Amino acid sequence: MRASYVAEFVGTAFLLAVITGSGIAGDALSQGHQGVALLANSLATGAGLLVLLSVLGPVSGAHLNPLVSLGFMWRGELSIRMGLAYMACQFSGAFAGVLGAHAMYGMPLLQLSSRSRSGLPMMFSEFVSTIALLAVVFLGLRHARASVPLLVACTIMTGYWFTSSTFFANPAVTLARVFSDTFVGIRPEDLLLFACGQALAMLALLPFIRRM
Repeated sequence: MRASYVAEFVGTAFLLAVITGSGIAGDALSQGHQGVALLANSLATGAGLLVLLSVLGPVSGAHLNPLVSLGFMWRGELSIRMGLAYMACQFSGAFAGVLGAHAMYGMPLLQLSSRSRSGLPMMFSEFVSTIALLAVVFLGLRHARASVPLLVACTIMTGYWFTSSTFFANPAVTLARVFSDTFVGIRPEDLLLFACGQALAMLALLPFIRRM
């Protein structure tokens, strides 16, 4: 059980280090071309996530997302106590990953984002993103279990491009990115919109998750 908690903490930390670090590098190397920065960010995130899900899946299930853990709790496949512990590891790991990325680039460790991601379209984007991600996870586990790491990685990599919010779909990721004033950040005042979109998606899917 301790190994699974460590896996959730370390996995989420590395995920945020990849997201944040590739965002910083992509933005610096793109010479102002936001599309190039987004391409670098999405490719690195997808590839990194594929590795993390493949390696950590046998240890903890590699949830790396409080909503995924909540889904397993709802299905009765994860106890409330263990689910809450997973979530604590995910939130703390996400914050540690952001700090680690800042440290690698010699940036101030503690930052507050000024990057605007506001408006109802962003909330709807997160609603769609979260439904897409959770559907892929739980339907994938039922119909294509061996391919779940690749399916999830491809979904998120694709989501960077077809959603206006760039597919956060993860409360731990969203909160941690508030503390990075970089290409991947999100202003504190926009956090509630993203959280609402994600929460509404989870509520909409709850009646179906047990059947997936």
